[in-house]
Amino acid sequence: MALHFVVDEPLAAGPGDTVTLAGAEAHHAATVRRVRVGEEVTLGDGRGAWLTGRVASVAPREVVVAVEEREDAAAPSPRVVLVQALAKGDRDELAVQAATELGIDEIVPWQAARSVSRWDAAKAAKGRARWAAIAREAAKQAHRAWLPEVSDVVTTTLLAQRAAASIVLVLEPTAVDALSAIDLDPAGERDILLVVGPEGGIAPDELEALAGAGARLVRLGETVLRTSTAGPAALAVVSTRLGRW
Repeated sequence: MALHFVVDEPLAAGPGDTVTLAGAEAHHAATVRRVRVGEEVTLGDGRGAWLTGRVASVAPREVVVAVEEREDAAAPSPRVVLVQALAKGDRDELAVQAATELGIDEIVPWQAARSVSRWDAAKAAKGRARWAAIAREAAKQAHRAWLPEVSDVVTTTLLAQRAAASIVLVLEPTAVDALSAIDLDPAGERDILLVVGPEGGIAPDELEALAGAGARLVRLGETVLRTSTAGPAALAVVSTRLGRW
């Protein structure tokens, strides 16, 4: 499979045009991946554009690609969103990485009541940037045409407000309904939110608030998964139910 690179600006190029990689992506292509003139590569902008071309020239700070083909992938619909509670260590980041590889469309950091990790204003900006960088690299590794959006951190109150316009599925080990038994419409327009709590679980008052707003509590199985595992596992189930897998 050809090496894949991502540019920050929307790609308007087509067959016969050239695209120049610069900055960190050029360094990665030239120095880390060691692309060679004539080698086939693919380029994306994370917004659906997908270009296939061949390397025309290589320099440490600039790699030029001659475009041969262009495809434009439609945005996923319905969108599947991971609402990931902040967790200690790197468990939330592991969830972001795996969910991106598996096809998540948006990632929402959640400051849950039992989250050991706390993001104040300064940490929120850095945390979001960190998650976005992880998602970008994971999407590039997975050769995704669309990069997931990483939203601002939300509270439980803000999260409950999304239930009015979305299908909100809260992962709770004690729930009666299994996620695999939930009917999902592949042609639906409402976002599907998968809500994952922190290592200590979702607090009872938060479960009550989310359920009261219209969220549905669902379980993945008979075992209790770590916060880094639950989201990707749920995404796999939902992707199958939607016919994406």
